[in-house]
Amino acid sequence: MGSILIVGDITKDVYLRLDDKQNNFERDQNNVNWLDFAFDGSSHRFFSRVGIYGGAAISLEVLARFGVEAEISDAPASLLSGQVIVKYPPSTYRYMLCQDENISYLTPGNPQPSSWRAPNMPPNWIYIDRSAVITAELSQQILTYLDNFSAVRLAVFVSKRCNKEMDFINALIERATLIFADIDMETSRPMFKILPDYIEFSGRRVGWSLEEKKDLMTDLSTRSIIAATVLASVMLGKSAKEALLLARANIETATLNGTLGLKSLEENIIGEEYRIEEVGGKESLHTLELRTNAKKLMSAGKGILAADESGGSIHKKFESMGITDDEQHRRDYRNLFFTTPNLEKYISGVILFDETARQKADDGLDFVTFLKRKGIIPGIKVDQGLQNFDGSPEKYTVGLEGLPDRLKEYYDMGARFAKWRAAFEIKDEMPTDMAIAKNAEILAQYAKDCQDAGIVPIVEPEVVYDGYYTVQQNADVTGKILDKLFEELANKHVDLKSCILKVNMVLAGKQFEQQSSSEEVGKVTATVLRGHVPQNIAGVVFLSGGQGMEQATNNLQAVTNEGPFPWPVTFSFARALQDAALFAWKGNNDNSDEAREAFCKRLSANCDALVKK
Repeated sequence: MGSILIVGDITKDVYLRLDDKQNNFERDQNNVNWLDFAFDGSSHRFFSRVGIYGGAAISLEVLARFGVEAEISDAPASLLSGQVIVKYPPSTYRYMLCQDENISYLTPGNPQPSSWRAPNMPPNWIYIDRSAVITAELSQQILTYLDNFSAVRLAVFVSKRCNKEMDFINALIERATLIFADIDMETSRPMFKILPDYIEFSGRRVGWSLEEKKDLMTDLSTRSIIAATVLASVMLGKSAKEALLLARANIETATLNGTLGLKSLEENIIGEEYRIEEVGGKESLHTLELRTNAKKLMSAGKGILAADESGGSIHKKFESMGITDDEQHRRDYRNLFFTTPNLEKYISGVILFDETARQKADDGLDFVTFLKRKGIIPGIKVDQGLQNFDGSPEKYTVGLEGLPDRLKEYYDMGARFAKWRAAFEIKDEMPTDMAIAKNAEILAQYAKDCQDAGIVPIVEPEVVYDGYYTVQQNADVTGKILDKLFEELANKHVDLKSCILKVNMVLAGKQFEQQSSSEEVGKVTATVLRGHVPQNIAGVVFLSGGQGMEQATNNLQAVTNEGPFPWPVTFSFARALQDAALFAWKGNNDNSDEAREAFCKRLSANCDALVKK
């Protein structure tokens, strides 16, 4: 079912309803005596009282009734026999004074900041409840915990007590997988908007009427029930449409004694689809999360660092420089790049190799968490290299076996995008239609598996630069490969808005006598892409593919100059970004500052090349 830690405050809600006059001491239905101060016997009305727990206790009760294991941070409370039990009285009381149709709410003017206590075991989710009073200290405690346990997801309720001008509130919003809000706000994160008479998500709206309960349920209570119901539904794998209907059913059937469980609510929503109003798009929560991450990866003016060299590739690099190829040197090499000051100004994401994803930075944090703290999305190379087709010199990429399980592990580690490379050589009659079709099919299946796991796929069909062929041959082959790739992606129902294409620039082969000028590369590449890449792809990133550092940057600038394009364009380089730093480092950490400076110059030059000149 999953577990959740609620960050918020328990309040004691005291409902006072006017009743008939009694004598001196009045006794309500809870056998509580109330002193009658009207000693002169004048006409007056008496308040009867019903006491329940509100605030975070409402969320706990809803989640528990859905079968979700829930606890409130730093507040011993639980659901026992259908009732919320609190081990000690809460410090905050709210009074609801009810007379006829009029209700007055009395609440503390200066609520105490919410407290944080780390759970014994990492939960599946942390939920910052609407009742929480968020401070900079609380925000940092939660963010630090999430850095250390990257598989834990965050949900946040943003209410008017949250000052969105505060950096620490924005930091929580940016980190959240799911947002609830009862105020107007703009965010690229998946958000359920909760207003007094409806809830809206991704163009779907469900309304209700609570007139008969106006004296029993405050807006605060209904919004807490709605948010907790949606969150429980998401945790249980329900669709966004089901979550909306379950939330509506829960508040329409709720009483002061509590809410309903999942089975009863599911019976209530049978045939209720007609109550969903379509007001825009229909993207699911899962799809919105993917598209949000894809959009962030394609942030304007930033690139993606490919630090995913396999064991064989990095061995060749180190051997050519006389550097010992062991785990420590490989860690130091990657650490060099990740610890470059202001890396986040130039890079939106980093593709890691499996070994690197499990290594630690100098401060002891694993590299995944270290990058996330910088606002950089960690990614992972998931293909397992090339293998020859039987009886053929052509190759296909292996690694589909067991991929869903590996993707789940990488997601839990904190990776939010992945990369898979297929390589094509141009020579003789290669690549054949068979090789193109098989690799496109494999790429599409990988992309589908990624999206099912909540990971943005980067599909990389690379025409290898190291060959003897003309620029036109490259253009023809690249176009043919892209056509087949997007055909297979469509067959697998891959969402292109959360899929990124990593592709070679179109230029003559490295061994061809007449090398392509940057101007030619820009024009031909732009023509091929416009003719073969669908407009709804999340973005296009270029590999450097063995080009020299300056050559790759100049060609990137030439492509940029042919824009604008229907999709964002950027770079995802490895050697073209790293080689200058490698030559400066030489395997000696005493040279780290010089190496970082060289790396930073390449970052700056390539980000500058993303601006049309």
